[in-house]
Amino acid sequence: MFLSLAMRCLGGIPLVKKDSFLAGRRKGQGTALSPPIFSALASWVQSWMPQPLCCAIETGAGLRAATHHHHGFLMAGREEEQGTAPFPPYHRPVLPDEVDFWMDAKPGDLIIDGTLGGGGHSEMFLRKSATVLGVDRDPQAIEYAGDRLRPFGTSFRPFLANYAEMRQHPGLADGQLVDGVLLDLGVSSHQIDTAERGFSFQKDGPLDMRMGPDAALSAEQFVNEASEEELLRALRDFGEEPQARRICRLIVERRKKTPFVRTGDLASCIEHALGRHGRIHPATRTFQAIRMRVNQELDMLTRALVEATACLKPNGRLLVITFHSLEDKIAKHFFQHHAKPMIDDPTWPAPRENPEYYLTLPVRKAIGPGQKELSTNPRARSAKLRVALRNNRSFVTS
Repeated sequence: MFLSLAMRCLGGIPLVKKDSFLAGRRKGQGTALSPPIFSALASWVQSWMPQPLCCAIETGAGLRAATHHHHGFLMAGREEEQGTAPFPPYHRPVLPDEVDFWMDAKPGDLIIDGTLGGGGHSEMFLRKSATVLGVDRDPQAIEYAGDRLRPFGTSFRPFLANYAEMRQHPGLADGQLVDGVLLDLGVSSHQIDTAERGFSFQKDGPLDMRMGPDAALSAEQFVNEASEEELLRALRDFGEEPQARRICRLIVERRKKTPFVRTGDLASCIEHALGRHGRIHPATRTFQAIRMRVNQELDMLTRALVEATACLKPNGRLLVITFHSLEDKIAKHFFQHHAKPMIDDPTWPAPRENPEYYLTLPVRKAIGPGQKELSTNPRARSAKLRVALRNNRSFVTS
């Protein structure tokens, strides 16, 4: 790790901080600076290595040099923070055997990993000599995966963007189609475990929840500025929270006195008002709803499924991993609708040809993890994999 950091800091390329959408926080967010011994080690390696090495990362604005400030993009301007290490390990990829089987990557295949994360799935494809176009909206994920997958050279090309923008990847020539697309949805374990990202109330941190700098607002802004009706709609639509009305009233009354700025504050306020019954924290659904609203997750998923279908070759594979019912419902209905040659309506005199018949389903039901995986990775318990194959009908843009 530190060898990689030092190598990227060498040569005549000036160090440039990443655009930091979480920069500027001066109070403790639960992330410590690197211990002095690590800084000394990095300095020693820098003086020893003669040649610069720089990772190329594609962004929506083109190609840019990914130089790395040694505290990472989340640490800028937060010299007083103390607590945990800045980069908790990325989670192991879920359903690896199932993804490997259904993607069936071959030498020369071109595959889009639309939710790059730590690069675990991408590495599986690269080891089979496929070319992978990685997409992620999180700069930290792009940087981590770029380091991890550097040995594969130009076979791996990362792109900092939302997965709904996958067809804008600079690695895709105009009109070029791909052999496979993978979407592994939801928040990553790494994001949950990093307190300063503000996704979880298990570790107190800033109320942020943005998956990337493209998010229009933070959780703090939404919680403190949205109307009561907007809050209610989010908790009902994205959290399916039975106590939504009560929680929203509580939030609105409390924020009049003091705004919410910390995850622990919001969670404890909800717990105090509702009480705690059973193992599930009463703020769980609220946090899920706020996160999904801030990041526009369901809207982006619908767009991404259309984009993925449009860029697949005939017989190309589309794999979607979901973790809760709202995501899975959208993926399931999308697959089912686009796999129907004919569609019907009670008001029609007869069934009609489906103009959006682009997919076939090799397996109709969702695929879950096996007992072996669950024994080593409990977080995979709610994962569901759905698989579709592209047929040879020309995609028509609506």
